[in-house]
Amino acid sequence: MDTSRFQEALRSSRVWDTELPAFDPDGAPAGPLELFHDWFVQAVDAGAVEPQTMSLATVDEEGRPDARIVMLHGADERGWHFASHATSAKGRQLAARPEAALVFYWPKLGRQVRLRGRVTTGTPEEAYADLHARTTGALASALVGRQSEVLPSLETLAEANAAAWQRAHAEPEAEAKTWTLYVLEPAGIEFFQGDEQRRHIRLRYRREPAGWSRELLWP
Repeated sequence: MDTSRFQEALRSSRVWDTELPAFDPDGAPAGPLELFHDWFVQAVDAGAVEPQTMSLATVDEEGRPDARIVMLHGADERGWHFASHATSAKGRQLAARPEAALVFYWPKLGRQVRLRGRVTTGTPEEAYADLHARTTGALASALVGRQSEVLPSLETLAEANAAAWQRAHAEPEAEAKTWTLYVLEPAGIEFFQGDEQRRHIRLRYRREPAGWSRELLWP
């Protein structure tokens, strides 16, 4: 492709081509979980596409960063939940360095939520319940396994996928032994509200021994 066409497409793309909501940080709750729940519901109500998707950033044993999109499976007092195979690249990285960052972005509202903290694993029973609360397709995908391994051919994938779907239908209670529930307990959370005049509002919560502290950041 002509690089000039790329540059034209890049520069013609609008950011926040919609009316953005107001956000008063003085009225924010004392802790971040309630605000996250409110913002998530507002994103769903605004018609955000896949609002449960988030960027997960980890580092490998040599300290090199890695990132990918994963699905949020829950958010409660324990932390923000997601799941994957313990044998995947992210699973191995989290085993070696159990620290991670999450980023949500809801462009319809001009909002981001950023989290950093320690990651722990749930129990095997929690991982099983997490997987079987999802769709047959999710179970089939988990039964295929071998995530992040080198794939010899698309035909090999098709065969493994067909076998996994067949098993998922025949054994809906089947177990994927490496499926793991992860919980990120945030040490800090930032809520970012975009503004058309670039007066972006950034509210950061930091975990302290006595609870959560709050502070504003420059855009």
